[in-house]
Formats: sequence, C-alpha cells, structure tokens
Amino acid sequence: MIKVAVCGACGKMGREVVKAVTEDDTLELVAKIDICGGQGVFETIKKALDSTKIDVLVDFTQPKSIFENAKFCLSNEIRPVIGTTGLSDVQIEELKTLSQEKNVSCLIAPNFSTGAVLMMMFSAQAAKYFDNAEIIELHHNQKKDAPSGTAVKTAKMMAEAKETFAKGNCEEVELIEGSRGGTSYSDIHIHSVRMPGYIASQEVIFGSSGQIFKIRHDSMDRACYMSGVVLAVKHVVKGSDFVYGLENIL
Repeated sequence: MIKVAVCGACGKMGREVVKAVTEDDTLELVAKIDICGGQGVFETIKKALDSTKIDVLVDFTQPKSIFENAKFCLSNEIRPVIGTTGLSDVQIEELKTLSQEKNVSCLIAPNFSTGAVLMMMFSAQAAKYFDNAEIIELHHNQKKDAPSGTAVKTAKMMAEAKETFAKGNCEEVELIEGSRGGTSYSDIHIHSVRMPGYIASQEVIFGSSGQIFKIRHDSMDRACYMSGVVLAVKHVVKGSDFVYGLENIL
C-alpha cells in the first residue's frame, strides 16, 4: 500500500483527492493536512510526519506555500505530487535540483485532466504550422494566480516550435493597460478571465491568412482530475525522477 497524505485536504480539490485515495485499493490515506485544523486534520506537514510514515504527499494548497512544502517533502524523503499552480521557472528548477540531489522523485503538473493535457500536446503540434497564436484561460473567481499554470505550460510547449507567434502584427498601442493580455514565451499573449460559474477552461487560438484554428478544453467537474492524480501518485513511488507535466507519464 502506498501511504498518501493530502495537503489542502479541506479545499474543494483536496476533498476530491481524499475521496479518490480512499477509493483506490492500492493507496492508503494516512494524513489530511490543512490550516483549517479540526478533528483528524494536521495543521502542518511536519506534524503529520511526526505521527505517521508518508510515501507521497499530494499538494493542492496555495501558491504562496507550495514551494516551501515541496522543499520540506524532498528533504524528508516524501515524494511530492504538486497540483497547485504558481511556481516560477526558477522555483521549478530549484525543486528539480533538490529532487536530483536527494534522489527523491517529484511530479509537478499544472493540470491533471487527461483532456487538458491532450489539449496542451495538440497545441504544441499545431504550433509548428501557424505563425500567430494566443491563449485565453478562464477560471472561477477564487483562483488567486494568473495566468494559470496550464496556460503557462501550454505557451512554453508551443514556444519550442518557433521564436515568435506575433508574425506580421502591427505596432500596438494599449489605450487601457493590459488589454492585450500578458506576453509570455515567444510573444504568445495570454488572457486570463476570472468569473463565477467556471471551473477551468482554456482555448488556444491559431491564425494564418484566411483561417482560424481553435483547440479548447473545459472542465465541468473536479472529479475529472482524479485519474491523473492517482496516476501521478503511483508513478512517483516507482523511481527517483523529476517530472514537470502529466504528458510525460501518459
């Protein structure tokens, strides 16, 4: 049995992870961790580790805490599976280095939905054939970071195809600052929408003379992420590799 702790267990995603772990015969839920406290809930990872052995920690907390959480896990031979977005490129590289130094596996995935991962992979393929592209990501209005980790990872994957996706664009003047969104890798503009009613959606728009090509994914329920989370948990106990993106283990 793989001993799993869930950090952020009281949140919407955390509750889904707890349910998914308890329903899998090969996994054992050994700790729920959250600042909400309460009966059977540890307030810190350290307090949970003092009470029980933890093989894997699934983290769905807040952007401000995930980096320190992951460093603590790697330094204490706990394999982190990170679903919270907001890590910078520098932080990801630091976690990769620490993972390799400690010989402890780590998996970071901006999105655990297989459909969303396929959307990212298809976008990377389409990027080879279009010179212009932008990304629109839409989330609920309680999401703190923008743009989403999925949008950032998508842009990064697309950027491997070419240096710019703004070919032929005229010199622009924003009458309202930010109206063209944020400019990311290879000049890909990312537009973030925060609105009650959404869970998570993303549309990648490609354009060329006379045609528009769109790739879109919509998450309707948080349960769609759980098969990916369970897959990640089972992957990290097999070795000591560092993985950024669920597409690398599908």
